[in-house]
Amino acid sequence: MSKLYDRTTKTLLTLALAIVCVLYLFPILWFLLSSLKPGNELFSYPLTIFPKHATFENFSNEWNTLDFFKYFKNTFISATITTVLTVLASATCGYALAKYDRKWLKIFFVCIIATTMLPTEVIMNPTFSVIKATGLYNRLAGIIIPSINTATGIFMFRSFFVTVPDSLIESARIDGASDGRIFASIMFPIARPIVMTLSIFSFQWRWNDYIWPLIVLNDPDKYTLQVALRSIIGAQNVNWSLLLASSVISILPLVLVFVVFQRYIMNSGSTSGMKD
Repeated sequence: MSKLYDRTTKTLLTLALAIVCVLYLFPILWFLLSSLKPGNELFSYPLTIFPKHATFENFSNEWNTLDFFKYFKNTFISATITTVLTVLASATCGYALAKYDRKWLKIFFVCIIATTMLPTEVIMNPTFSVIKATGLYNRLAGIIIPSINTATGIFMFRSFFVTVPDSLIESARIDGASDGRIFASIMFPIARPIVMTLSIFSFQWRWNDYIWPLIVLNDPDKYTLQVALRSIIGAQNVNWSLLLASSVISILPLVLVFVVFQRYIMNSGSTSGMKD
């Protein structure tokens, strides 16, 4: 009876999981297949999931018409540089907040966490004023620098470093290692799961960022991919074939980053380098 109950429970849970997967994957499948449809098939009635005359012409037109490589390069440069700097800044700040026993650091950490309760729109105006005053307007640096420090990244690293025994750091200091050496050689390497996780999140945030690049960038040659995709949507009509093909290509780097980095997250031990 118990075995039958367990088997029934597993079957129902598996069925529920399959239904949830279908609900998530169906819109993505429709989106991908629609990018292969000619323009006259997109809104033909009755609607069909699979294209009757699949074509890759939409992708070639998108690459040539939109000057896709230029916008792709701008987005990749800004997202990559921001991600690297975000990880380094968050790791160093998280380490200081976790391992330095100072009262003002605790107050500073509370202030950092409090910023998560502020809507982005609240700080856009003062941030833009600073960007304008420092000459970073209409430059990629103007969208990179304000995005480096994130309360989420600092919180993730601090939470991890708090769990690392102080005896590990003290042993390194006895051996003559400086704080910088301890961080670079011990703390940062064992925080690899956090590094990989934040890298995925940060790259995704910066790749999909739309509002801030739209405000800061005025030169079309410096547009990021998301801003360039918005230019496809006209006042009177929308080139859906071009928009769908561009959107498919724009998500490929995110899929690649997740596939590459997620295996490091799954296979990395958070206590590597430490004894039980």
